[in-house]
Amino acid sequence: MTGTQALYYDDGRIQLDKEALTLRRYDFPSGTSRIIPLRNIRGYATEPLGTLLHRFRVWGTSDLRRWLPLDMTRPWKSTLVTLDVAGTRLKPACTPADPDEFIRVLDELLAAR
Repeated sequence: MTGTQALYYDDGRIQLDKEALTLRRYDFPSGTSRIIPLRNIRGYATEPLGTLLHRFRVWGTSDLRRWLPLDMTRPWKSTLVTLDVAGTRLKPACTPADPDEFIRVLDELLAAR
């Protein structure tokens, strides 16, 4: 951990702590959360949020490779994070409100496992 920065992230839609990553409003149509234990996350990839494929997809999948939880503010976000999770057909993906902070916390938590 760097200085006094906490190893915790929560923007209302995504929660990340030392145990798990929670994607709120993940499952369709129930809107239940998906809780992914950190031990199941093998890695992740980030990319700019494309204008055609994912930016206006507020819930679900645009490319049959990843699944995005409900997020009505996605059109105004900049970064797509796709997780490599053991045992999933569609990779969970998310658009954090503060992608730099989310990635910093995720990197530190994954390194500490």
